Amino acid sequence: EIIESEMDKFSHLEKNSAEFNITRTYLDWLTNIPWGVVTTENFNITSARRVLDRDHYGMDEVKETILQFIAVGKLKGSVQGKILCLAGPPGVGKTSIAESVAAALGRKFYRFSVGGMSDVSEIKGHRRTYVGAMPGKIIQCLKSTGSSNPLVLIDEIDKLGRDHRGDPASALLEVLDPSQNHTFRDHFIDAPVDISKCLFMCTANDLGRIPGPLLDRMEVIQLSGYDVPDKLEIAEKYLVPKSMVNSGLMIDESEAAKDDESGEEEKKESQDEAAEAAAEAEERLPTYQLAERVPDTLSIERSALESLVRWYCREAGVRNLQKKIDKITGLLSLQVVAEEEGAELTDKSSRKSDSWTVSSDNLHEYVGKPIFTSDRLYEKDPLPHGIVMGLAWTSMGGSALYIETQGITRGLDSDGKRRGGGTLKTTGQMGDVMKESTQIAYTVARARLADIDPTNS
Repeated sequence: EIIESEMDKFSHLEKNSAEFNITRTYLDWLTNIPWGVVTTENFNITSARRVLDRDHYGMDEVKETILQFIAVGKLKGSVQGKILCLAGPPGVGKTSIAESVAAALGRKFYRFSVGGMSDVSEIKGHRRTYVGAMPGKIIQCLKSTGSSNPLVLIDEIDKLGRDHRGDPASALLEVLDPSQNHTFRDHFIDAPVDISKCLFMCTANDLGRIPGPLLDRMEVIQLSGYDVPDKLEIAEKYLVPKSMVNSGLMIDESEAAKDDESGEEEKKESQDEAAEAAAEAEERLPTYQLAERVPDTLSIERSALESLVRWYCREAGVRNLQKKIDKITGLLSLQVVAEEEGAELTDKSSRKSDSWTVSSDNLHEYVGKPIFTSDRLYEKDPLPHGIVMGLAWTSMGGSALYIETQGITRGLDSDGKRRGGGTLKTTGQMGDVMKESTQIAYTVARARLADIDPTNS
């Protein structure tokens, strides 16, 4: 009805009038929204699990949630949307897992970041009376994907801004509410749009910065950081092959096979057979081999990766580990090309050993001296008196800390009494809660001392 009324209005407008262009733009958007168009979903749990495991190691809770979502859709025969929030430190794979989930479900993927966003119009669009008015990100998502059931990734939802132009967090309440978003109304479109079939995934580092009503609408999945064995598995299976392919040291045979199969699919008459072959190629695990001009002995040993994890990259995620591996493969590429051309390299870039293998012994030639030199500050147990181990939590993952105390012997004044004392001084960047905790501990210690030795002042 809206389109027909606008078309009727459009037919009576002069081409030179301002209303003509506004109405034409409005009709373009109305007709480009995929009303009721949905992509065919994948209800096969086995193939979905294979796609999720192909791209990411661990993350069992996220994978189980997606498999449950598929199972419910298969039993009901229809799929409704869902709102998930992945919370965890940087570099643990929150953003990249969303793309794998979209591939596993067979849905279109759309991502936009709301970090620093302070304008409500970015979510709900501008009113058509403004010059250069446009719909918000949600309507733009439907148009660009051509589907009413895409997977929409809202990145950095804990870093939303707020100013005189409105509060985007409040605007997202309607978008992320399953009981309201079947009649989502954009300011520009000004007609109810059903986005209840969309799967929304949000990412955040710190849940404490997300407003309570918004957090209440999402199913939160906490992603913890990776420990040493996890990082080694991720580096061996994913980071090293990916970095070597990007550096030209390896080629991905599965991608080449996929290209060959796509050429054969053009000759096939049945579209179903072509679709099945494409799905199988998508689920297939990648296989790698060294490129033609690369020496056969070129490799990065597990001992080198273990040293990287222990002495260079101790953060919760694997982003810094990937940077170090990229640095190694980049230098290896330079050395391979330089040797082939007979070019001279600087002392820093040239190869020191005869072997092309990167091990823990020659790792420092590629990434420099280690940042950390020991696992513990105090190697012997038990710890010295006055020192305890503590944990610090941050949105970056946190770390282990040693908390040290030092008592001071008070001197005597002219009357033979002890001078000063009775105070506690704390150092370090401590918040109000930590300061309060130290004062409580100090008060309890003084009360206990008074019970044990009343003469001690």
